[in-house]
Formats: sequence, C-alpha cells, structure tokens
Amino acid sequence: MASPTWYIIGAIIGFLLLGYLAYVLLKPEKF
Repeated sequence: MASPTWYIIGAIIGFLLLGYLAYVLLKPEKF
C-alpha cells in the first residue's frame, strides 16, 4: 500500500539530501 504521501516524503528527503551534499561540496570549509 504505497500512498502518495510516502512519495512526497521521499521526494522531500531526497531533495534535502541533495541540497546538503551540494552545500558541503560547494563549501569545503570544515568546522
């Protein structure tokens, strides 16, 4: 039973992960 809600949640999580990876790659400074 795959409801559209899970697809939306997956898309949001994937988008956040891609954004985080892009942010880390574009900002090589380590804290």
